Amino acid sequence: MTEKRRNEAGGQSPAFAGAAEKARPVKRTVKFSRNARNVFLHLLTQCNLRCRHCYINPAQHGRNILSVATVEQWLAALARPDAETNVVFLGGEPTLHPDLSRAVRAARSLGYASVTIDTNGYLFHDILDKVTPGEVDALSFSLDGPEPSVNDPLRGAGSFAACVAGMEKAAEKGFRLSAIFTAGEHNLESLGKMPELLAGLGVSRFFIQVIGLRGSAAKTPETIRQVERERWEILIPMAAEKAAGLGLTAVYPKVYLRPGEKFECAGNVADNTFIFPNGRVYRCPLCEDYPLHSQRFFRGRLQNRRGITERELFRLDIPEGCVMNRLVQPGNVSYGRDGKPLLRIACCMLKEEISPAR
Repeated sequence: MTEKRRNEAGGQSPAFAGAAEKARPVKRTVKFSRNARNVFLHLLTQCNLRCRHCYINPAQHGRNILSVATVEQWLAALARPDAETNVVFLGGEPTLHPDLSRAVRAARSLGYASVTIDTNGYLFHDILDKVTPGEVDALSFSLDGPEPSVNDPLRGAGSFAACVAGMEKAAEKGFRLSAIFTAGEHNLESLGKMPELLAGLGVSRFFIQVIGLRGSAAKTPETIRQVERERWEILIPMAAEKAAGLGLTAVYPKVYLRPGEKFECAGNVADNTFIFPNGRVYRCPLCEDYPLHSQRFFRGRLQNRRGITERELFRLDIPEGCVMNRLVQPGNVSYGRDGKPLLRIACCMLKEEISPAR
């Protein structure tokens, strides 16, 4: 998300026309809370697609598929009866795991408050016939364009049709749907068309993500461009408001803090855990391309790692805000003549939420 100005940043894309005419939705910043814990468990790193912006890095995350016994063991180690805990099953493509349904039931039996499956929509192993809407709180589908001509060059030929078909089938079976759109300069102009598509498919929550320069995107940054600040701050909230006007709750990263807004790192003030098949356990998504994990699973037990890990980075206080963003995505920060950053970068886990007007 570079800081170069573009003359067209202030212009309104035709795709957003009419969004501002609807009743004003309810907007809030979703604050960090230790009362709600989130476990993001990658069951495998294999996938049938090769998305240009995929954050998975098998060299750092492993290439193995977790056995269901290991999944159950790790879920038990992370379950806490004294705190509401949510689990998200991811990959790679988690429905490629033959025992995903058993993992879902294990999470339920251990008392996890909610269970979500993130999927590309292909829904392998007849997963919709093996779990019920009572067991899975949401199926979250990744879709990066409102039509094949936008989505498929990013995610793979035929992926748009497969994802939409999967969403329709899941809706027919009564599952709650959410959608994830990863925004970059390559698909930003089509974002305004997403709310109508998703509303028609029965989606209730719309997550807009920013591309992180990690995984595949870090290897070929010239093919994936992050959204420039001025365009992000205009077009993303506009699309979110349009979605809310159609009855969806839209969520997107805050990204930039305003003067006077306090920077907080989720690693210090929240409880998010990202687990990979090789046993690495992270607290920060931006650290996942590096061996900075603060914990690991070893012989079934969760252990704290010694030495320099992401924990030490969480404690640093720099004018730019997020330390990892400054290290791996320095183009996101611009400076004044005095050498001070013009804006601080928020923690990537800090979100804005726009809900339908009540």
